[in-house]
Amino acid sequence: MQVKWTELSVLTTTEAVEAVSNIFHEAGASGVVIEESSELSKNRENQYGEIYELNPDDYPAQGVIVKAYLPASSFLAETIEEIKLAIANLKNFDINVGENILTTCEVHEEDWATAWKQYYHPIKVSERFTIVPTWEDYQPKNSDEIIIELDPGMAFGTGTHPTTVMCLQALEKTVKAGDVVIDVGTGSGVLSIASALLGANKVHALDLDPVAVKSAQENVQLNHVEKIVEVEQGNLLEKVQTEADVVVANILAEVIMTFTDDAYSIIKPGGFFITSGIIGAKKEVVKSALEKSGFIIEEVLMLEDWVSIIAKK
Repeated sequence: MQVKWTELSVLTTTEAVEAVSNIFHEAGASGVVIEESSELSKNRENQYGEIYELNPDDYPAQGVIVKAYLPASSFLAETIEEIKLAIANLKNFDINVGENILTTCEVHEEDWATAWKQYYHPIKVSERFTIVPTWEDYQPKNSDEIIIELDPGMAFGTGTHPTTVMCLQALEKTVKAGDVVIDVGTGSGVLSIASALLGANKVHALDLDPVAVKSAQENVQLNHVEKIVEVEQGNLLEKVQTEADVVVANILAEVIMTFTDDAYSIIKPGGFFITSGIIGAKKEVVKSALEKSGFIIEEVLMLEDWVSIIAKK
């Protein structure tokens, strides 16, 4: 059955973004989209030839647009009124909400899952990996280049976020032919696919989100590694019984710190635990948690405001 969603869009200020986002989360939105006028003039590093194509029509002339998606339901009108009141009430906390114009429109699930495709092109994300969307034609530029075909669907893992890029770089350094790899929080499956293409003998891909599991399964088949990569729904390492040469986890720092002991227990001596999704401010506490569990910090990678850690048992 086709799912209908309502897109809520609020024109506000940079100052109010966090508060408005929180109001959307409390109303039931699982995430928000932030479109800021300053994005158009922002200078970015062009590491590995990343491509940024931004359409000015998608951004406000001034201020910030915060968007959220809520499933269409009979009580949606009341929810929208509550959101309007909550945002208006921010003025009482001396938060400038700017123009505070809220608009809504209906979005079908299929539209939501494909609308962003116009911004997504082949991108070389590391020394060897190039990620190519399934709808683009691309020919390798080098003989040792590894192509990952990806259709992220609604799991939103395009493989180009700094945390993913650093994980791919770390996998290049650690995965050997014949290895067993466990990918915790696989999302679109890009890290599992990369591990298989680097020569891993078996890859276990785990994610709590059934949408991500389905997306990862489809991407695994697209890259013809379904005999190597097994995707299943699971919480962290709870379902894992086998020993691993490499465990990779591109998730929140707070979550990583809850299972460093579990990771240590299943990683073979000499094996690696690659962690990412860590903001710069959390680097030291994650390093401490890894060391407390018995790991040796092999390397710390940094890109933009993000950190990835390669730890060795």
